[in-house]
Amino acid sequence: MPDPDRAAALTRWVRLGYGAGSVATGAFGTVPGLMLLPYLTDSLGIAAVAAAAIVFLPKAWDVVLNPVAGRISDRTRDPRGPRRPWLLRAGLLLAVCFALVFASPGLGSRTLEAAWVLVFFLAAATAYAFFQVPYVAMPAEITHSYSERTRLMTWRVAILALTILVAGASAPAIRDAVGGRDGYRVMGVVMAGIILVGVLAAYRGTRHAPVGAVEPGPGSLRDQLRLVAGAPDFRALLTCFVLQALATGCMLAGVDYLAGDVLGRSGAATILFVCFVGPALVLTPAWAALGSRIGKRRGYLASSLVLALGAALAATAQVAPTAVVFAAVALVGVGYAGCQVFPLAMLPDAAALDARRTGTSRVGVYTGVWTAGETLGLALGPGVFALVLAAGSYRSGTTGDLVQPDSALTAITLGFSLLPAALVLLSLVWLVRYRLDDLTDTPEHQET
Repeated sequence: MPDPDRAAALTRWVRLGYGAGSVATGAFGTVPGLMLLPYLTDSLGIAAVAAAAIVFLPKAWDVVLNPVAGRISDRTRDPRGPRRPWLLRAGLLLAVCFALVFASPGLGSRTLEAAWVLVFFLAAATAYAFFQVPYVAMPAEITHSYSERTRLMTWRVAILALTILVAGASAPAIRDAVGGRDGYRVMGVVMAGIILVGVLAAYRGTRHAPVGAVEPGPGSLRDQLRLVAGAPDFRALLTCFVLQALATGCMLAGVDYLAGDVLGRSGAATILFVCFVGPALVLTPAWAALGSRIGKRRGYLASSLVLALGAALAATAQVAPTAVVFAAVALVGVGYAGCQVFPLAMLPDAAALDARRTGTSRVGVYTGVWTAGETLGLALGPGVFALVLAAGSYRSGTTGDLVQPDSALTAITLGFSLLPAALVLLSLVWLVRYRLDDLTDTPEHQET
């Protein structure tokens, strides 16, 4: 008997080509969360609450836009397929707008400079929606194999981890090497170049990927959103992932503050990022192998607990040796790798099962809702962290010699550690409700 998994296997080049899109998504998902809030509070001198609004509003717009982008890509008719054209169109615009976010020419007014950042970050977020949603929708159409989707996500997450390492570690290093606002401008251009590389590599690398016929479901977008919202397993998985994205957003926003204000070490932000992502580069295949033995849901649960433990240990940052803090963040990275592999492999399972049951495709709507939720979580993270800073009486300013009160240092530490740990643990309430797991591709399950 032929092995269906072997017959459905993708070539290494298709896996690599698809995974290359994570260079773009990883850079845009990481660098604004890491650098934008410090840019607003410490370079432009904008108060923490106002900065939180600037960081959050464009992402909130994405929450509305993502399902629309999914619907549009579902209905796209193009010889290259419904998804690939959007990778190129939106990806090019994303790279340009990202560079402009940090390129304010010095307008002599905090209000005008805040408006500059808001406008171009809004434009970048719009372009990102039309890149990310079609990109995430592709696996459900590239392959119908449960195991192959896990392998595809392993490649994607490995490249994502490498991108986070390169972008997250180099962005603050570039800023510090150049110095001042010019440092942010140069950093923005370099990161835009990284995004562009990912866009072009994904577009070209998926040109030979198989693409199934896409038959969009009938009814309005509202009708399809209602049907997607009525899928209990998808709803549970999405809620879990959004809460964890919120936790990740808090930690990303806190890295620069923890490094500079709590640890007080030059270059500590770069070291923290290496500790965070380094383990993920090594252990992503290990998490995938574990998932193949115990199932994706159990693997996701295990990796979530590791992430929460590492975040909780980081609460010792004000009193423990710096090496202990770095080790705690490395443990976060171990868990984070699994928390990316498993949900991204479980999403296509839910969308593909819906397509088999109904005979129509709502993959774009599923992924639009998914990326809207992820965007909301990652946007709320810096916003929530900024509110924690405000509650701790953090002092914003354009000079680097401000002394923060003890309350601000405590707020930074808790916002980076115990708050994310609590959010991850809360997310597990919904994860245990997810029931598809590795039953999705069995004949018995398909008939139910």
